[in-house]
Amino acid sequence: MVGLVVATHGRLAEELLLTAEGIVGRLERCEAVSIVAGASMDEARQHIAEAVKRVDQGSGVLVLTDMFGGTPANLALTFLGDKLEVVTGVNLPMIMKLATARGEDVSLHSVAELVTAYGQKNITLASELLRTRARSRT
Repeated sequence: MVGLVVATHGRLAEELLLTAEGIVGRLERCEAVSIVAGASMDEARQHIAEAVKRVDQGSGVLVLTDMFGGTPANLALTFLGDKLEVVTGVNLPMIMKLATARGEDVSLHSVAELVTAYGQKNITLASELLRTRARSRT
């Protein structure tokens, strides 16, 4: 199973995992890393490293971060390699999808691609979606 680390500014990572688990149940091999104001870069990087180590079962680790170019993403990218992938722009649907998409037979790269596409698909301008549906009914 691909391990999952969610690393964000503030406590967003913790809340995303708690919310996802409230909807889909317990998430195996998942860790939240909250990078709070005042934490040193070395300390934050160490927290990510420790979380990666805890969730890694040999199939690789996917690190989801809140935004490209932010401290969590920049620190996560220092671990990038064959067994670690970083996806930025984490949202709740992505984490919920990972509850079922990280099986034993799925590669790290496939999981990263899937969750990226799924996250993008779930960002919608709701009013436009509703207008389109209303037009198709008439």
